[in-house]
Amino acid sequence: MDIKANIIKHKNESRIAVQFPINNELNQRFKMLDGAKWSRTLKVWHLPDNLENRIKFHIPETEQKTINPNNKIILSQPVDVQLAEHITKFKRWLLSRRYSPNTIKTYSEALAVFLNYYKEKSVNEITNNDIIAFNNDYIIAKKLSSTYQNQMVNAIKLFYSKIQDTKINVQLIHRPKIAKVLPNVLSKEEVKELLEKPTNLKHKAMLCLIYSCGLRSGELLSLRMEDVDSKRNLLLVKLGKGMKDRIVPLSPRILDILREYYKAYKPQKYLFEGQIKGERYDERSLQKVLKFSLAKTKIKKPVTLHWLRHSFATHLLEGGTDLRFIQEILGHSSSRTTEIYTHVSTKSIQKIISPFDTL
Repeated sequence: MDIKANIIKHKNESRIAVQFPINNELNQRFKMLDGAKWSRTLKVWHLPDNLENRIKFHIPETEQKTINPNNKIILSQPVDVQLAEHITKFKRWLLSRRYSPNTIKTYSEALAVFLNYYKEKSVNEITNNDIIAFNNDYIIAKKLSSTYQNQMVNAIKLFYSKIQDTKINVQLIHRPKIAKVLPNVLSKEEVKELLEKPTNLKHKAMLCLIYSCGLRSGELLSLRMEDVDSKRNLLLVKLGKGMKDRIVPLSPRILDILREYYKAYKPQKYLFEGQIKGERYDERSLQKVLKFSLAKTKIKKPVTLHWLRHSFATHLLEGGTDLRFIQEILGHSSSRTTEIYTHVSTKSIQKIISPFDTL
């Protein structure tokens, strides 16, 4: 099939336009790509102009001519051929080590940003001092998060210790101090209000399952029909964060909701599918489900899907569940990660009598 890709300027943003003959299957596949949008003006699908997409759609690694809707020609930044090769090699190494797709995407994009920052140097000429300068002049100057900086460190360390011979001593690359931020938690009353708002049965089932099992959104969308063990009231979460399987208890109430949902929708492969049978539900659509449900409540907090997981863990702790079991259910590698919920649980704190009340 003849597929053509070129750089365009769309709403003052550089994008990659992809043209192909009318094909319903390809249309559906493009809807699933990160950042993909349909332009009614240009009659093309377009994606973010990043290194990953340039490699994927074989955009020549030379200076490109870009065209905006007014047919004005604009020159885009050139992409270095060697840089693209380094990123591809790095991604293949991550893939061979079975890193998750999200981690591969995060690390390869971070490395691309770093190497592109020093595009006037070869990768072998970059030193530890350059990394310090990058942290100060790029990450800190742009007020990027310590989490992003930590991901950048992970990518750089892996690349220079496993892929590339270099002057860099990876042992000397320091990590940022990570802020100890408490997880955001809803009260039981707020969770109940939120979960009662969806009128669509599929939407209700998804949000209820995330809370009732403490799932990450990606874990929910990866669930298959056979992962639900209704006879033993268990849910098998396969290849969660850290590529680990785990078993989560299913409440009788959520099982009733899932049975009702199955009778209505009859999914074929994934537990929750989009408009196309056999295709997993889109993560952005799931976020919209939460957004629309939240808008119907009186809750004014900036709730995300992950808040439901945090709320589940906190409510388990307040209900007397042992911290070790919560760790297993959530799939945490370290008990220290789970212990953070002791700081937001109000069960013990509310029993404390303020000395002010005894004056």
